[in-house]
Amino acid sequence: MLARVALAVVLLAVFAAIARPHVASAMQRQWGMRMEPNVPYDGRFTFARIRYTEYRSAGWAYDYPAMERNLLTMVSELTTLKPHVRGSNIHTFDDPELLKYPIAYLSEPGYWLPSESEVEGLRTYLARGGFLIVDDFMLNEWANFERQIRRVLPAAEIVRLDGSEAIFDSFYHIESLDMKYPSRGWGDLQAEFLGIYEDDDPTKRMMVVINYNNDIGDYMEWSGEGFWPVNISNDAYKLAINYIIYGMTR
Repeated sequence: MLARVALAVVLLAVFAAIARPHVASAMQRQWGMRMEPNVPYDGRFTFARIRYTEYRSAGWAYDYPAMERNLLTMVSELTTLKPHVRGSNIHTFDDPELLKYPIAYLSEPGYWLPSESEVEGLRTYLARGGFLIVDDFMLNEWANFERQIRRVLPAAEIVRLDGSEAIFDSFYHIESLDMKYPSRGWGDLQAEFLGIYEDDDPTKRMMVVINYNNDIGDYMEWSGEGFWPVNISNDAYKLAINYIIYGMTR
């Protein structure tokens, strides 16, 4: 197993290097992001990113689509899911098509302003078994995220995770949650991991996992460029793969 993981890491660097020329830069995506067509539903695992109305930011699209390509390459190499690797989807929370996809990814929720229809759509998605990964926000951006998620789940308890939870042992056994925000300008901003359980019961499924003061998408986007340390990029992949396996099996 260890040899297979090591090989997959090497392969990832190759795949990312090949794919990189076709992926727009972060600045190009922010000012003129080009969305690719959604993958037609065929029952295979498809990564679903959430689009939302923004203010001050184009954050819902950050790391797209390089992060998806790199992550799904790893999922394909290491698991039996057989995902769509060269394609992924973009949906709004009130898109009925989202209900076909068990896992959704929300980026930069510090600038997330869902409509009432989107609030209801997310509430329905979670109630029907959907699993939400929240990523890429920091510091005072928490205030807006909490305000908006409270519109969806007014009474839900947001609990701090310590690493003992099933989600951190669903594929990889993750021994430590010691991780820093991926920015050279923010020093040692310590990542925090939080979750929301169905009926606020830790013995039931986790409906939402929250990466606060963290951005695992950025680590994965740039993993083929040597931009971040390999060990931290690998940690981001382990978390993301665990999230996917957990969401697919609960």
